[in-house]
Amino acid sequence: MTSAAEQRAVAQERAAQGAHPEAVVYGARRATPPTVSARPGTPTPLGARFRVGPDAVAGTNFALWAAGAEAVQLCLFDERGRETRVRLTELTHEIWHGFVPGVMPGQRYGFRVDGRWDPWIGARWNPAKLLLDPYARAVDGEFSLPPEVYGHVRDWPEQQVADTVRDDRDSAPYVPKGVVVHDDDDWSDDHRPKTPWADSVIYELHVRGFTRLHPGIPEKLRGTYAGLAHPAAIEHLTALGVTAVELLPVHQFAHEDHLLRRGLTNYWGYNSIGYFAPHAAYAASGTTGQQVGEFKRMVRALHEAGIEVILDVVYNHTAEAGELGPTLSLKGIDNRGYYRLQNDARRYADYTGCGNTLHVVQPQVLRLITDSLRYWVTEMGVDGFRFDLAAALARSMHDVDMLSPFLAVIAQDPVLRRVKLIAEPWDIGSGGYQVGAFPPLWTEWNDRYRDAVRDFWRGALPDVRDLGYRLSGSSDLYAWGGRRPYASVNFITAHDGFTLRDLVSYESKHNEANGEGNRDGTNDNRAWNCGAEGETDKERVRSLRRRQLRNLLTTLLLSTGVPMLVAGDELGRTQRGNNNAYCQDNEVSWLDWTLLEDPGWRALFHLTSRLIALRHRHPVLRRRAFFSGRAHSADGLRDLAWFTARGEEMTEGDWYAPAATLGMYLSGRDIPGRDEQGAPILDDSFLAVLHTGDRSASFVLPGPPWAESYEVVVDTSREEQEEAPGVVHTAGTSVMVAERSVMLLRVIG
Repeated sequence: MTSAAEQRAVAQERAAQGAHPEAVVYGARRATPPTVSARPGTPTPLGARFRVGPDAVAGTNFALWAAGAEAVQLCLFDERGRETRVRLTELTHEIWHGFVPGVMPGQRYGFRVDGRWDPWIGARWNPAKLLLDPYARAVDGEFSLPPEVYGHVRDWPEQQVADTVRDDRDSAPYVPKGVVVHDDDDWSDDHRPKTPWADSVIYELHVRGFTRLHPGIPEKLRGTYAGLAHPAAIEHLTALGVTAVELLPVHQFAHEDHLLRRGLTNYWGYNSIGYFAPHAAYAASGTTGQQVGEFKRMVRALHEAGIEVILDVVYNHTAEAGELGPTLSLKGIDNRGYYRLQNDARRYADYTGCGNTLHVVQPQVLRLITDSLRYWVTEMGVDGFRFDLAAALARSMHDVDMLSPFLAVIAQDPVLRRVKLIAEPWDIGSGGYQVGAFPPLWTEWNDRYRDAVRDFWRGALPDVRDLGYRLSGSSDLYAWGGRRPYASVNFITAHDGFTLRDLVSYESKHNEANGEGNRDGTNDNRAWNCGAEGETDKERVRSLRRRQLRNLLTTLLLSTGVPMLVAGDELGRTQRGNNNAYCQDNEVSWLDWTLLEDPGWRALFHLTSRLIALRHRHPVLRRRAFFSGRAHSADGLRDLAWFTARGEEMTEGDWYAPAATLGMYLSGRDIPGRDEQGAPILDDSFLAVLHTGDRSASFVLPGPPWAESYEVVVDTSREEQEEAPGVVHTAGTSVMVAERSVMLLRVIG
């Protein structure tokens, strides 16, 4: 073994020369553990599969794709952490495999993969590092990041060449292990809700944060899958009326080193390392396979309540970060095969801002992702996926390509093309912003809806052209290729950014608790604090903020498209101005259920549930086709019409002029399509008046043929909403619309 000084000199010299060195190593390997032999087994399926062979011998077949490797060892660990190794000698189509008799469910395992250490060409094999099986269905143990889990010497004095110095210290004592899971559940007793897209109302929530403080959930179940399955949690969802929960990442994930050093963790979970394993920390029943059954029971309970389960999935990058990141799985299995590398193969192509990007064009990476997706649908029961930074998955060699292999495979897959597919249609790379560009089958998070609605209610829109498109389904973005209004997932807030209450309470981010000098998080919040920054005792400001919340929620739930709420927004949840609470696993992020004890916040919940119920009752609010804006009957009544405060239809010039008041007429007589019995769909017609002025204004109600009279259904100027029937106004007369409010009226006659 050369000295540290000699190794430094060698690494520096080779880096300066641009050479491709042989291994520069650091540390010593432990004594070799005992070994056992394996039968040949089979190359498929990948991962660890328990089975009983034709000779009645029970055991587990292990299969790992590692194309460029020179040797693969399976490592088995007993309850005391003692390791036994099994050399996999069979290699079929780049897959190393073997069947080990006697290995039963609950067995913990990992892999060691040997090969060339040559970071200059992207080769980073290091058999001293225990690697997580990419196909592991359960993971036991916590990820911490001591120096031993890095394939290179993390603390090498010359950081510019640190990633080229191999670290030969054993990582096995410091990393979680995969767990063999036996699963023969056929889901025959499960009944998927299969809610049509147009009828969907999505509720984005965090498994831990939603349940952590819920007083109706037993303490031992809070923060877990079992907690979300508890009747007290489901009761809130059904009372609210949502049709689907969109769970923040539940794939096994790891925490970043910079967070651990500050005493924080990755709360959101956008740092995946195991695409088949439910995150073990969310399990109440155990982590040696029990988390799989607990997750399934949660899905069943939600399905029984008529609620679909959508997973937020992170296939664009992994927790291994860039060349200075840890070696946990794919980096040590075949770095060049799994990740996009730059021309300088020491470096990673980073379209995600997280240090690496999976190379989805590679067949084995595409297989990993699609196998994972099918697994969660067919064996874990989920109903759809929201793809984080989906544009990164749609890149071919460099550019975003809507004919990319990933999108093509999804389109023809008999399982995946039937589930809900939601794209976050951007990444941070060149040309990564792709809102409106994804093909049919896909819906998209519509950030243009978010921005237009925020700007309108803070008085920052120069005119109402963009707002008109957003309220009516964003036909300018989605009326092509057979796409429908429900291609637009409308949202005003998401996990990333201000909560709805903070949006009307803060104009600037307050992320000091993250420990990054308030540099993290966006500065483009499009927020208005209603006259005071942060919490205040001024009742005038507090009352205005509650009204603004009612305005925003009412606008969202009356808009054409698929509305998405964020858990807690219906309760007035606050993150104290933190618009990037990704590392706040505490009361900043958890739902405060005591808010329901406050009459003001309880009223907000009741309004939200009432608006969702109204949406469910009236198909005119959840159209399956775009409005035409044309008259479909002799009386000249159109399916969609826009009115000024004078009660006159808007002209082209009105769209280009500043306006504080906008009237939107939705006709229930001209809804395309037929019901399940083949009959025409008929509904009430509605007039929504949105007024963002700081003084009340007169609005003339359109007369015949639009209506004979109007009944008030919702008036956001009121803290408490009366149930229908409401006040009736004669068509052609004026009504006073309170400052900064929405009035929804049902057409009579």
